[in-house]
Amino acid sequence: MTQASFETIGADRAGRWLITCDHATNRVPDWVNGGDLDLDPADMARHIAYDVGAAGVTRHLAQLLDSPAILSDFSRLVIDPNRGEDDPTLLMKLYDGTIIPANRYADEAERERRMDALYRPFHNAYAALVSRREDVVVCAVHSFTPQLKGRPPRPWEVGVLYAGDDRLARPFIAACRAQGWCVGDNEPYSGHLPGDSVERHALRDGRPNVLIEVRNDLIADDAGQALWAANLAPILKDVLAQSGL
Repeated sequence: MTQASFETIGADRAGRWLITCDHATNRVPDWVNGGDLDLDPADMARHIAYDVGAAGVTRHLAQLLDSPAILSDFSRLVIDPNRGEDDPTLLMKLYDGTIIPANRYADEAERERRMDALYRPFHNAYAALVSRREDVVVCAVHSFTPQLKGRPPRPWEVGVLYAGDDRLARPFIAACRAQGWCVGDNEPYSGHLPGDSVERHALRDGRPNVLIEVRNDLIADDAGQALWAANLAPILKDVLAQSGL
């Protein structure tokens, strides 16, 4: 249980941004049910296990913005770092119609074990990075599936989420739409969940922030990830500069 639960990149970079990726990998530590959640490999390769393509976008974006990044290194199905500690979906037993067999009988002690080894170290490192200077701006990178089971297709190429603090989100949405993209305003999800990463590390301390969701079929390979990072980086720079924040 000593393997790091996160990866940090460029902690000494000069940029104001902190680029974050809560759902970067689908790794299951070997001490969790022998490293296997008893799911079909096809399920572990899709959005229920991690945000497909988001890690690559995060890496490219952090480099383009000359800023640090932090990425989780465990599947959201092991324990979800983008949930509050008291959120009932912190340890998922059913997701998008798929039962998670290895979580079915996970009790409070198992939940705490995973939080101590994975969730809390990730958030401790996140807190240290976001506190490295007074003017840090948080950019959280996620991805979403083009269609949930039994639901209509999602038309958006990019979604921008916010809750309470829309100082960057609203001008960012406008700037993305000016590129001709189909952009979701608090879509495909609405705002944030209480206690999630952005609330915990940005909203509570008044830090400017924006949460970007990219449709995962657009970033399924490195070329797509690099392209979307290159698309987004100049917009983020311009919006921040014009905001006066």
